[in-house]
Amino acid sequence: QVQLVESGGGLVQAGGSLTLSCEASPRTLRPYMMGWFRQAPGQEREFVAAISTWRMDSPYYANSVNGRFTISRDNAKNTQFLQMNSLKFEDTAVYYCAVDSQTRISIDQVSDSIWYDYWGQGTQVTVSS
Repeated sequence: QVQLVESGGGLVQAGGSLTLSCEASPRTLRPYMMGWFRQAPGQEREFVAAISTWRMDSPYYANSVNGRFTISRDNAKNTQFLQMNSLKFEDTAVYYCAVDSQTRISIDQVSDSIWYDYWGQGTQVTVSS
């Protein structure tokens, strides 16, 4: 059974940093794309960042986080990370990790949640102003 387990969320002051982790199991899972989405109260889920395990033009970032967030992965551990710096109040949301293990989604699909087939349970990030 595939599981994505997130960790690292919490409360931080504006301008601070947090690092989220997401470990996928079983180890035999070989995602083509690993990504992060977030959902704030009353808003739709939105794309944050993604990194491919086979495309040379990744990673990809939403404009709102580009330059502040960094996505990375450890293929041997099937783990992805999201380093979040210079956090803003508007970054407050539940953050979800997701993987594409079947489709090999393209750059045009990377920000659309429907193309990811497995999701974590979410971890809360709260930025105080």
